Amino acid sequence: MEIITTPNPRLREKSEKVGAIDEEVLNTIAEMRRLSLEWEKEHPYEISAAMAAPQMGVLKRIIIVRDDMENKEKATFTALINPVVIKAEGKIIRDFEGCLSVPSIYGMVPRESKVRIKAKLEDGTEVRIKANDELARILLHEIDHLDGVLFIDHIKDDPKAFYKMSEKGDLEPVDFEKEIAGNKELWGEE
Repeated sequence: MEIITTPNPRLREKSEKVGAIDEEVLNTIAEMRRLSLEWEKEHPYEISAAMAAPQMGVLKRIIIVRDDMENKEKATFTALINPVVIKAEGKIIRDFEGCLSVPSIYGMVPRESKVRIKAKLEDGTEVRIKANDELARILLHEIDHLDGVLFIDHIKDDPKAFYKMSEKGDLEPVDFEKEIAGNKELWGEE
């Protein structure tokens, strides 16, 4: 398997709820972890914070979230199956987001600063998670994937919200008209 990128139409499809947590589901999770770390090795200035199953073309409601966002050496992830946003609230904060499936583009995305979700772990245990700030943003970003929504959809009408990474690892504004607005591939249009 591989990480799929825009304009692949599977990124725009809604994922199906997972029934039994069987060998197929566990293999999907293992492959998500492998692909996340493989991607990270090819991107020295970035960390693979999370991933959703649709990003490898599997339309199941599964996400993985890195356990330690500060330490690239600690490469472990928690899988969340059938995550549901119970409540998103708090101050709307604009911050940078990138995506394994939207190569080379980053954006200042507005999101709620607090979220409550429920999900199942790999062993079937049901959990409820309260998250703030960065973790809330990551969870909302990944759960969006399960509904065919990409971070760029939240900023498509804001020409000043788009960035790209320089060769030195710095984020720089892009020419919206030239690189974003008419880029049908980015938006998954034909």
